[in-house]
Amino acid sequence: MSFPLLILLCVGLLHQTARAVLMDKLADNKICGDAECSYVLSMATALDDFTAPDCRFINIKKGQMVYVYSKLVPEEGAGVFWSGSVYSERYVDQMGIIGYFPATMVDETQKFTEDTTRIPTANMDFYCD
Repeated sequence: MSFPLLILLCVGLLHQTARAVLMDKLADNKICGDAECSYVLSMATALDDFTAPDCRFINIKKGQMVYVYSKLVPEEGAGVFWSGSVYSERYVDQMGIIGYFPATMVDETQKFTEDTTRIPTANMDFYCD
């Protein structure tokens, strides 16, 4: 491999990793099961299909199981959004991707904790890459 080609390859890889974009905050606070929002709050079933309008959100399909990690505290007049990841053997490519979805699109079927913590959202909560 020639040296100029190697430089172009490296520049191209660096350019792709620097694509993160700060999107508008959906809320100033969120409810989590712990201070890091790493514990699952609940399990929910999708009531209908939801197509993500941008990279902050996840696609969900009717009947799909969703792990709920946090619940955004709505501002006055704002929608209610939760964050989570989907679970389904049929949609394995989406498993592990965490994003937001409207709370009205799911039925919370099982709560794993009643003890919750209200914490401020961070700019990183709304980055897209």
